[in-house]
Amino acid sequence: MQSIWNSKGGKLHTRNIEVSTYECDGQRIIVEGCLKDDRFQDSHTLTGEIFPRGVIHHMCIRLLVNCSNFVIEDIDVDLVSVPREVCRETIDCLAPIKGLTITRGFTSKVKKIAGGSKGCTHLMELLTAMAPAAVQGFAAHQSQKPSGIDADQAKMFLKYLINTCHAWREDGPFVAMHKKLAGMK
Repeated sequence: MQSIWNSKGGKLHTRNIEVSTYECDGQRIIVEGCLKDDRFQDSHTLTGEIFPRGVIHHMCIRLLVNCSNFVIEDIDVDLVSVPREVCRETIDCLAPIKGLTITRGFTSKVKKIAGGSKGCTHLMELLTAMAPAAVQGFAAHQSQKPSGIDADQAKMFLKYLINTCHAWREDGPFVAMHKKLAGMK
């Protein structure tokens, strides 16, 4: 019997999310995320409309993040392609996150601010994918130089990472070693 996973039917849809981090200046980084949905066949809606194959969603978010405190200093949203013009009404739905700190609880705060009917589910998905990638980008930025992370930044970094996975579990050896290096108990 052939496994269902070996089926090679035609591709229907692809969603790609890409997050990149760039140096801005000595104190800040730019985190850019793009979400793109492609459909590989025409789609029929309940009303009888036909959406042609191709790009359904293509949107980008850029965050200016301060490395000393992980605060979002600025945000820019670009709706390159959306399925309906009414979707463009959400262009400013993420503006209120300016001033938020990327830390534990970030996703729930963002959902309260711009989730559901207040915003766009695709922008929310992209932004929540960007937060952990921003941490990686910050680490890449800071680790370019020896001892690039000071004790306060290390504490902030640990606060974000503790209990996010098995390796970073609070009672594990990895966290204990990093707490010691950061001067924490």
